Formats: sequence, structure tokens, C-alpha cells
Amino acid sequence: MESGELRTDITDILKKYWGYEDFRGIQLDIIESLLQGHDTLGLMPTGGGKSITFQVPALALQGVCIVITPLIALMKDQVHHLRQHGIPAAAIYSGMQHDDILRILENAILGSTKLLYVSPERLASELFQTKLRHMNVSFITVDEAHCISQWGYDFRPSYLTIADIRLIHPHVPVLALTATATPAVVDDICQHLTVPSPTSFDHQVKERSTSFRIFRQSFARPNIAYIVQHSPDKHADLVRLLSGIQGSAIVYVRSRRRTREIAQHLTEAAITATFYHAGLQPADRDQRQRDWQHDRVRVIVATNAFGMGIDKADVRIVVHYDIPDSPEAYFQEAGRAGRDGQPARAVLLYNAADRAKLQKRVADTFPPRDEVRQVYEHLAYYFQMAVGDGYGVAREFNIDDFCQRFRHFPIRVHAALQLLQQAGYIDYDGAADRQARIRFLVTRDDLYRLDTLTPDEDHVVIALLRNYGGLFADYTYVDESLIAREAGLTAPRTYDVLMALSQRHLIHFIPRKQVPYVRYLQRREDSQHVQLPPAIYEQRLQQYQQRIDAMLSYVTDNSRCRSQQLLAYFGETDSQPCGQCDVCLSEQDENSPADAKTLIINLLNDRKRHHITELLHLPVPQPTLHQALTGLIQEEHVVQEDGFLTLK
Repeated sequence: MESGELRTDITDILKKYWGYEDFRGIQLDIIESLLQGHDTLGLMPTGGGKSITFQVPALALQGVCIVITPLIALMKDQVHHLRQHGIPAAAIYSGMQHDDILRILENAILGSTKLLYVSPERLASELFQTKLRHMNVSFITVDEAHCISQWGYDFRPSYLTIADIRLIHPHVPVLALTATATPAVVDDICQHLTVPSPTSFDHQVKERSTSFRIFRQSFARPNIAYIVQHSPDKHADLVRLLSGIQGSAIVYVRSRRRTREIAQHLTEAAITATFYHAGLQPADRDQRQRDWQHDRVRVIVATNAFGMGIDKADVRIVVHYDIPDSPEAYFQEAGRAGRDGQPARAVLLYNAADRAKLQKRVADTFPPRDEVRQVYEHLAYYFQMAVGDGYGVAREFNIDDFCQRFRHFPIRVHAALQLLQQAGYIDYDGAADRQARIRFLVTRDDLYRLDTLTPDEDHVVIALLRNYGGLFADYTYVDESLIAREAGLTAPRTYDVLMALSQRHLIHFIPRKQVPYVRYLQRREDSQHVQLPPAIYEQRLQQYQQRIDAMLSYVTDNSRCRSQQLLAYFGETDSQPCGQCDVCLSEQDENSPADAKTLIINLLNDRKRHHITELLHLPVPQPTLHQALTGLIQEEHVVQEDGFLTLK
């Protein structure tokens, strides 16, 4: 096919399924490189349209596109939307029933699926690799590709198995995508994803060399004003910020407890808010997310568990109440503002106490080696695992009970277990998703004779019978969100109906829950023989400290444009000052109070009393604000009384 015909073909696909007239940014460059069979790396900012770069070519090519992503919520959402557009897509992730996984894999082999989403943990399973050998794979997409790099801020060991998958289909191109990658991480991604070329049937290989085509779209977000605000009283400043800016907002905090506290504080200040963290019940999380997405509440206060794959374009402000521990995390979270291209703000509240908190995270994330060995030993006591035993054994792990019994701090135990995982001793998942399970307790005939079901119960039962087999014979894993959609109910209402059916002994319903687990990857060692190689401990500790230092530099360097600082961190050293961050505004001509007067009068035009501190949120340096306000008061346009301002 000629390049002109190819361009017409993929543009037609884009218009037919997504309604867009043409591609934007580097989307077309990435797609054409992939369609030409090249390994391709796309560096695109949050909101840059990454999904288009693999969904469109997946439809243009024969076979199934394998999409590897760690974000289960995102893969479910994308599969749902693709199916709504008539595109055959499916997903495989942890917690699914074996029969469902087998059915999805067989459909992919038969050619009934165009996009198959897979969580990285599933790649190593013998079943997946066996079935993959029989699939006609068009290409492999690696989303969140920075997770493969040990230099990255979100390294996930399961991503390292992707190279093994490539050996099964060595001639199939790979598309790697990320929104946060430093130059070192870019090199690491290419090295890890470049498969040695087989030279014979016995898979003797040459020395590895990367042949990736790399396409970079500037990470600059010109519609976002990055602001660092010195804040001795973060509670009060947060309320003033959100009161002064209309529209949807995200507030990021570090702890689950604080999400609830701050949401309540905002609600008491007449700002509609909800909270979100990974510890909530899945149905509760889904409902809170929907309430925010559909503007039933304006503000969502969340930990970093929130945001990945959330498609809400009109977020006007993202506030970081606590300082993140890396520029990558901050840039990705702040980038959820203004995805519609309209003006937005990313505000980081900072005070002197934050420096000490950041440095403490270093010690908490990398506890001393002896402490890691002690956690490993206590883990064996907890599971009653003798030296030499345990290979392949998986156990549920109650971290609170463990810490209470052996007098550890949870945050340091979590860090120690992650280090042990990276060193290959255990597999640790702090939030393994266990799907809901259902079994009918009545026969099919008895169920059909029932005439006491409510309309909602009837809809749920029909949804179960249409989507799942074997419910009368054994417990079956079910997707509560799928049942809710099929029944036309909300997730909380579906949960209530299932509980009611269970209480009536028509079904036995075991709700979905998140259960941490630990699995031994090798036989239990004597703790004194546990080794943490330099690449796992010293090098990663050094990298983590460097990211902490970079964040501290960002919040304390008031001499350079905030946007330029962030872009330079990601290797863009030739960017221009943004003209709208707090640093740029402070450097602008302070002898232009006329514009400041106009902004003040616009603020006061509602004829309400405004506290003088609200002026601090205007995009004007404080000396200019003071000069303009003094002039307005002297000219008797504005009245100041007890710290409040009104128009005369």
C-alpha cells in the first residue's frame, strides 16, 4: 500500500470511530513508523492522545494488538469504550477466573479480538505464553513504558518479562508510550525492549543493539500556569484558592486519612468535595469518581491512587497539598489540569516543614539492610515457613497484624517487602484485587418460578445469567461494574441488590475486595544470607535522593521559570519562559498597576465583601497589587474595612 493510501486509510478509521478529522501532534508520525514495522517510542504529555496511536493502527492491521498496561481501571474503561464503538476488545488481569481468561485467549487466537489488554503480571504465566504463540499478533503496545526502567520513578519488575514475550514473536514491532521519561529512562526503555535478533532456530543471538525510532512531543503545557505558593497555613490557603477559581479541581495529598479530613474541611467551607484512596471499597471508589466526573461534586481530594486513565478534560486546577517525591510524579499529576486546552493552574503548597518530610521519605523508602533482613525473617515466622521451604507458596498478608505482632512500622515494612521483591525473593502485591464471586443457591427451575423479585433484582439476575455460565454449579468470578452496566443500575445499587439476594439465600455473594499477598519466589533463606545487590539498593537509593533533591530545587528556585525547570528535567533545555508562573509574574514590569486595578475591580464587581487575601490569587506580583489597591482606595473606588474589600 502506498503512503498516500495508508494515510487515507488510517484517517478514515480515525473519523469513523472517533469522529476526528485529522491527527494531532506526533500521533501520525508514531502510527506511520509502526505501520512500517519499526520499533517506536512515543514521548507524549498527559492529554496528548496516546491511545489513538495504538488503537487506530490496531484496526488498520491484520491480527490482534497486545496492549500491556499496569492500570486495570484504565484497561477496563478503554475496553468498554471500544466495545461501545463496535471494536472487539478484551482484557486479562489479576483476579479473573481461569475459564474467562481461557475464553478471551481463544477468541484472540481465532481472530475475534483486535485489541487485547494484558496486565504485566499475566505475561509470565505459562497459559498466556502458550496461547500467545498461536496468535496472529499485529504489534505490541507497552503503555507507561517508564515502568520498565530501574532508573524510573515507578519501576515495576513485572515489566522486565516483556522482552521474553518479544522472543515469542521476534518480528512483531513494539510501540512504547510514556508521558514521563528523562533521557536516562528513554535509553533504558529502548535497551530493555529491544529483543536480540534470532539467527537460527536454536535462538542463538547477536549482541543487542537498539533500533527504536523515537518521536518526542514537547512536554510543555502552555495553558497551565505552574505556581509554587509558600503556605504557612495550607488549610486556609487551599480554601482561598478553590474559592477564587471556578471549575473542577483535584487536590493531591500523601495519606488516606488526610483525604477524608481535607474533603470534610472543604465541605464545611461550602465547597462540594469528596475523597478517594485505594483503601475504599471498589464500588465506593467508582461512585466517588463518577460523582466528580459528572460534576456532582466539584473537588476530589485524593492520594496518588487517583488519576491514571481518568478522562476529564475540564479540570481547572490541580493542587498539591503535600509535595510529591519526584518531578515525574508531580508533572504527571499536575498535567491532569487543562486537558481541554483552556487556561488552568497547577499549584503546589509549600512550607519549611516539607523539606524535613521529604528527607524522611528517603529513610522510610530505603530502610537499613539489617531492617530489611529482619522483616524477611519475621515474615517467615508469621507464615511459619522453615528454612528451605516456601517455593511458590502464596499467602494473604495482613500488614497491620504483622506490624503489631513484630513491632514494625507499616510504611517501612511496605518498603522492605518491595526491596525483597526487586531482589527476587518474594512477589508482593499490597493491593491484589480479588473479584467478587457468586453462586446460585437455588436451582434454575426454582429461580424461574420465583415471582417475588423486585424489578432491580430481576435486572441483576438476568445480567448474571446472560454474562456468566456455571453459576448454579460452583462459585464464579464476576465483574460488579459489568453487572451494573448490563442491569442499568449504579454500582452501589447493584451491590445492595446482590447483598439482598444473598440475604434471601437465593445466591451466595462474596464481595470484591483488595487483599495484600506475599508469594515466595524461591525457597526461604536464612535471613543473614539475604542479599540486596547495589543495583537494587545503593543505586536506587541514590536515584531516589536525586529525585527528592530535584523536587526541593523546583520549589525553592525562585529565579527560573517553573515550566522551564520541569522541561529541563525531562531533557528539553531550549524552552522559553512561560510568562504565567509565579516566577515569571514576579519578574514582569512592576510599574503597570493599571492592569492590576482592572483585575481587582473585576473581582469586586459582584458587590460582595472579599477578604484582602483573595487578591493574592490574582496573576499579579504582590508589589504591583499593593500599589494598585492603594491607588483604588485613595481614589475612593474601593473601601477597606476590617480586612475586607468592597466597591464603593
